[in-house]
Amino acid sequence: MAIYWCTECLPLAVTALLPVIFYPMLGIMEGTEVCVQYLKDSNMLFIGGLLVAMAVEKWNLHTRIALHVLLILGVKPSLLLIGIMSTTAFLSMWISNSASTAMMLPIASAVLQQMCDTEINGVERDCGVAVANGGENNQAYEMGDVGEIDEKKLKAKENGINKDADKNDDPKDMTENETSKVYHGGLTVEERKRKILQKYEKWRKGMCLSVCYSASIGGTATLTGTTPNVILQGQINEIYPDNGGIINFASWFGFAFPNMLIMLVLSWLWLQCMFFGLNLKKSFGCGAKKDDDMEAYQLIKIQCKNLGRMSFAEGSVLAIFTLLVLLWFTREPGFIPGWATVLFNQEKPFVTDGTVAILMSSLLFCIPSKLPCCSRRSEDGTSSDAPVPLLQWDLVHEKMPWNVILLLGGGFALAHGSDKSGLSAWLGESLIPLQNIPPFAISILLCLLVAVFTECSSNTATTSLFLPILASMATAIKIHPLYVMIPCTIAASLAFMLPVATPPNAIAFSYGKLKVIEMAKAGFMLNIIGVATINLAINTWGVALFQLDTFPNWANSTNTP
Repeated sequence: MAIYWCTECLPLAVTALLPVIFYPMLGIMEGTEVCVQYLKDSNMLFIGGLLVAMAVEKWNLHTRIALHVLLILGVKPSLLLIGIMSTTAFLSMWISNSASTAMMLPIASAVLQQMCDTEINGVERDCGVAVANGGENNQAYEMGDVGEIDEKKLKAKENGINKDADKNDDPKDMTENETSKVYHGGLTVEERKRKILQKYEKWRKGMCLSVCYSASIGGTATLTGTTPNVILQGQINEIYPDNGGIINFASWFGFAFPNMLIMLVLSWLWLQCMFFGLNLKKSFGCGAKKDDDMEAYQLIKIQCKNLGRMSFAEGSVLAIFTLLVLLWFTREPGFIPGWATVLFNQEKPFVTDGTVAILMSSLLFCIPSKLPCCSRRSEDGTSSDAPVPLLQWDLVHEKMPWNVILLLGGGFALAHGSDKSGLSAWLGESLIPLQNIPPFAISILLCLLVAVFTECSSNTATTSLFLPILASMATAIKIHPLYVMIPCTIAASLAFMLPVATPPNAIAFSYGKLKVIEMAKAGFMLNIIGVATINLAINTWGVALFQLDTFPNWANSTNTP
């Protein structure tokens, strides 16, 4: 299965079904026992989270959130980068990384295009060049019509760009004589326009990379944000059934959210230095208000205005989404008894995060998308049809990634089969010599290994393969299983270097007309930043949160022979 998952000679979901065929035939497990592994509580949590995410996307709630965040933060280059990255990361915590990437890329491109057009128009005005262009106005106000920056105009080599040209980018700072000198003496209008186009082309590439990277980083913050997180919860519950629900939505958020914030800030600094320069005062626009900034800001306001007032459907989805998050956080917060413990889980953990997810997502099929009216007739006197619900099954059937659900089940079946066959015990005994290596060094090496492995294989497959082995190793050398399993789970999401590594990377690579070397250069440093941040987190607040400095009793009672 490992070879098939890595080479993808069969579809990943088909490979995930192989245990159903071979485990019974080889006498490892009964067929009914294998099939049970494919629909566990973790799958229900994943399905419930996806259903809510579909409703958010259907009613365009995520676009409204994104535009309002950008209005608050502003459109100065550095502020725009912060706004785009923070908004994408926040959305990726709740909806798919691919959806948040596909939504944010046109918004970022439209704002940059408006800033570029306004700056070029200013140069033409100040140098006495007509800006008629056939009498047409700037068309960048429609995000759907935003095109790529004209590549034919980018004939100058990027390494030949005068780094001091930015000082003269604002024509308002130039006197009339200086403008004449620039125009007649050496730097013509076309050359200035070419420099502006090159600058914004570089910014656009940085912005595209920031979107896909922040989508992957944001997904690590919540248990349902990305598939490897759900796999970790399922594997922990499968391998260590007496763990007491140590991984739930609240505990994972408490650990992963601060780690995500640190990783996001460091990633912003790296991309800022790489694409926007180190002049933060100029990038933040301290003490300056330029026409291109104001017009770009107006673009966002127009797009926000075009959305209109929040509809009943949007408000209902927002209410369900907010209530779902609150119920997840308060079900078992850890420091006080949660509502589930008080009402249902006094004897056994009857109610889980999956229960809450399915409960709230089921409401989406019951609540109408419009306020029901008392009269059964419409304004023209004809009988009116009942309003459609917030979510319909046709849309779910079309958008639900059933292949990922099977992939989740295949990982659980693989782990269970490893336990039953004795493979986990053999691997654990083979890894006992690792006791001589300090635990922090083991964690760093494993994170680097997983980060490299996930660049050329699915993060879901990577997590499914590595976690059972890591659990066996941790039990054998007597270190807390979560000390190695949590870092490697997050490291599986650090696929920043190659376009094929994740769907967000592929979307940004295609949309931004990027080169592989450009993505690899930016992503390599982000991989180092990610591994360093994860290991900082696991050795500081992770130790306090999960008591990682002791070997837990529940790790001795596993399903491993």
